[in-house]
Amino acid sequence: MIAAFIIVVVVIILDQASKLVIVQNFSLHESIPIIEDIFYLTYVRNYGAAFGLLNNQRLFFIIITLVIILGLLFFYKQAQKEGIILQIAWGLGLGGAAGNLIDRVRLGYVIDFLDFRVWPVFNLADSAIVIAVSLFFYWAIILDGLE
Repeated sequence: MIAAFIIVVVVIILDQASKLVIVQNFSLHESIPIIEDIFYLTYVRNYGAAFGLLNNQRLFFIIITLVIILGLLFFYKQAQKEGIILQIAWGLGLGGAAGNLIDRVRLGYVIDFLDFRVWPVFNLADSAIVIAVSLFFYWAIILDGLE
């Protein structure tokens, strides 16, 4: 299970480092194309959740994130017993939640910068969370359902 903790640390480091690079090199709302009309780096501040829901509810998001992190820590022993897929999901979920929590506590908002133009701008922590949830559902529906 040490690998899961390594995943947590790597996700947090990559998330925070990538956000630092964006903040140091971009003006707010600045956008540069990486692949024209497909993928851009765009610096935005997210004061809410996905799609701008619950804008300016900092304390609410901090509390919810802490509850999720505590839930993941409680779920640690179960993930350890269930195999590598759940351990990876656990590490990605915890790392992603912690990465965005750091922003909310430190800045009052989350730094987003990955922009595919057909989806709201997001960050590496968001990506880790989406992958974690996908892996969890894969485990719950496919793998656990086979037993």
